[in-house]
Amino acid sequence: MDSLTQIVLGAAVGEAVLGRKVGNKAMLYGAIAGTIPDLDVLARLFVDTVTATEWHRGFSHSIFFSVLFAPIFGWLVWKINPKSIATFKEWSWLMFWGLFTHPVLDAFTTWGTQLFWPFKSRLAFQNVFVIDPMYTLPFLVFLVLAMRQKRTSLKRRRYNYSGLFISSAYLLITLILKAVAYKQFADSLTAQGVVYTEMDIRPAPFSTILWTANIDTKEAYLMGYYSFFDSQSISFSSYPKNHELLGKLVTNDKVIRLIAIAEGWYTISRKKEKLLFNDLRFGLLSLKPDETKFAFTYELESNKNGLTVIEMPKKPSDADGLLLGLWNRILGN
Repeated sequence: MDSLTQIVLGAAVGEAVLGRKVGNKAMLYGAIAGTIPDLDVLARLFVDTVTATEWHRGFSHSIFFSVLFAPIFGWLVWKINPKSIATFKEWSWLMFWGLFTHPVLDAFTTWGTQLFWPFKSRLAFQNVFVIDPMYTLPFLVFLVLAMRQKRTSLKRRRYNYSGLFISSAYLLITLILKAVAYKQFADSLTAQGVVYTEMDIRPAPFSTILWTANIDTKEAYLMGYYSFFDSQSISFSSYPKNHELLGKLVTNDKVIRLIAIAEGWYTISRKKEKLLFNDLRFGLLSLKPDETKFAFTYELESNKNGLTVIEMPKKPSDADGLLLGLWNRILGN
């Protein structure tokens, strides 16, 4: 999830663990713990694009990391706050839950997380987008209300637990919404006589009312949207796989790793002599019918040093009209 959401979750967890003893300091250090796992993005400064992408939400988002570093960070906080009545063990417990709940929440997103690192499989339920105001805003309101109460106040605990309960209940509800959306996609494909081997669905940006699906057919991938306010059948757009454009690169180590990262959901395209690897899991940059730009695209550049993989930068103009398009599509077809 986005940084703000992880800060809110970490702060609420910190409050639940140690708020009665240390007050708002529990929220502060819980928020810090909830932010630490995402520092893995700094890997991009030191390693190549493919390696950095593999590392993202890997080791730092694992149970192993939480268990290993909780006492280390707990000791640091204990030393920083020598006059606190909280013990080293209690600070370590707070840091563990702040570190651990971060990847658990990320497991509900499209990217997922390697919660069981060093095993390479990612846990991804794909039932919330990485930014979901319906999850974050109520949670944030209750956290602010709790923050304004005395640390020993019963009302403070009630506000904090209300935020934790409502946010957790929302995650469970979105799993049900996903199941309903999946059935709608499956029924629509059957009605249209589409033969497919696999279907992958996820919420569209910022909402769990609108869902999008990737459909694997023999020569192409189909992509479509479904809103709970739809009154017409789902229409699908086709995107040719073009895997043959890879040529000999299909055996290249970096390409093999990119395919693994994309979990097999990818197309290959050419643009101005550039060979592009498109990761389909995060969809297109807009809902325009003629949109061809994907949220994550990598240029495959062959040179004397081998193959260089470059993530194509995204410009603000690439998503012009996205919010309006999402809103219009949420309202139904």
